[in-house]
Amino acid sequence: MIAAALLVAFALLLAWPQPAAAHDALVESDPAADSTIETLPDELTLTFGAALIGGEGSTEVVVTDAAGESVTDGPAEVDGAMVTQPLTAGGEAGEYRVLWKVVSSDGHPTDGEFRFTVTTGSAPETAAPSATPTESASSEPSASTAPPAEEGTPADGDSFVRNLPWIIGGIILAAGLGALIAVLLAKSRREPGAAEQHDAGSDDPAER
Repeated sequence: MIAAALLVAFALLLAWPQPAAAHDALVESDPAADSTIETLPDELTLTFGAALIGGEGSTEVVVTDAAGESVTDGPAEVDGAMVTQPLTAGGEAGEYRVLWKVVSSDGHPTDGEFRFTVTTGSAPETAAPSATPTESASSEPSASTAPPAEEGTPADGDSFVRNLPWIIGGIILAAGLGALIAVLLAKSRREPGAAEQHDAGSDDPAER
């Protein structure tokens, strides 16, 4: 009888519900699991049921886009029961996958994953270059701006310097010609008078 009673008591003890050693579970996230949002936010937040154990390598969060490229920007930050993961700007539209790993308050690591969808890409579009008023004005030649000198054509200053000997020679030649003409004119004016005196002198002896 005693043995039977002990066996029944042992069986009841085993059948009695024991408190489960549950790890800290993910309570909520932003963006939420399986949600659809318009654009990718600047950061992802995960909230757990109790304060997590921090430390190097204890918390890891990876977020990838539809092409499998990571969009995380730096390490995750742990503040009590909340984990904040910065994300890169300019996410494309599509489905994103979140992989997380943390260390629960009981010291045991736990991990999980979920997905969310982005409907509109936030990557900046490259606008086509448009001509500005400055560019338009600079592209048209100005009436007050002289065209550039062609290669091999001397500038005005260089041309004057190169032609300076010819200019001086022309001035000297003109002055010489002017002097020669003046001498010839003076000589021609004196010759008739001399001829008249000569004629007058030649007549006197004859008359005598």
